[in-house]
Amino acid sequence: MTTATVTETEFAQKLFDAYQTQHALNPTDFKDVVVDEEMAYRVQAKLTDLKQQPVGGYKVSLTSAETQKMFNAHTPLYGAQVADHFLAAPASVRLSQLMAPLVEVELVFKAKEALTATDSLTDLWRKTTVAPGLELPDSRFSDWFPSLPKNLVVADAAVGGLVVYGEEVATSQRFKSVGAVATVNCRLTHDGVEVKTGVASEVLGNPLKSLHWLVGKLAEQGKVVGAGQRVSSGTFVLPPSLTAGQWEVSFDQQLGNVALVVTNE
Repeated sequence: MTTATVTETEFAQKLFDAYQTQHALNPTDFKDVVVDEEMAYRVQAKLTDLKQQPVGGYKVSLTSAETQKMFNAHTPLYGAQVADHFLAAPASVRLSQLMAPLVEVELVFKAKEALTATDSLTDLWRKTTVAPGLELPDSRFSDWFPSLPKNLVVADAAVGGLVVYGEEVATSQRFKSVGAVATVNCRLTHDGVEVKTGVASEVLGNPLKSLHWLVGKLAEQGKVVGAGQRVSSGTFVLPPSLTAGQWEVSFDQQLGNVALVVTNE
């Protein structure tokens, strides 16, 4: 990727300030600042640098036809996530830690070795672990869902918040084939009441395809998913807002559950 311009650097600084202070930016003030996706990824890269923390992995967004239509997009997008924003379940989160979070149900892959653009879906199945996950997307912009312009989503680290992940098992051990990954079903509850159900095929037909897309996109930018990095691969469900209480998602295929307590603090 080319070096960020002065305009891009200034925008990244404003995003970083919002990230630190939790004072939301008005998206209409920035709708003409980022003119294309390439520029948006340069802003994101600068924002990541400003955080001065190791990158723990990535999140992939817009992995269903429904969400792509919402944001007037035709492909997924990604956001780099700092390491301490990946939390092992069971976890507890304060609402004050976030700004305007949602709740997504995901599969979280972890690279056992570096993933490369030449890897096939079968290679990725062999080279990763998989875990059940809850992602809490969040944005530094006010009133962001579902109308934030796509390039602002990209610049804002793909509206990255927190990722809570469960037990990690070799993907090839958990699933007998690449195709089996697409058949996972989930049930999301809040305080014991069912909120959503979903299936993994909502994620580009198969969450491993989402991971494959990410690896290829990063390669175009001279980056890789390195050993130990995690990838939140895309939501099974259209996300509800995060509220206080007990959130839990259960998966079939012996993936298990992920529990999250959210407090009003």
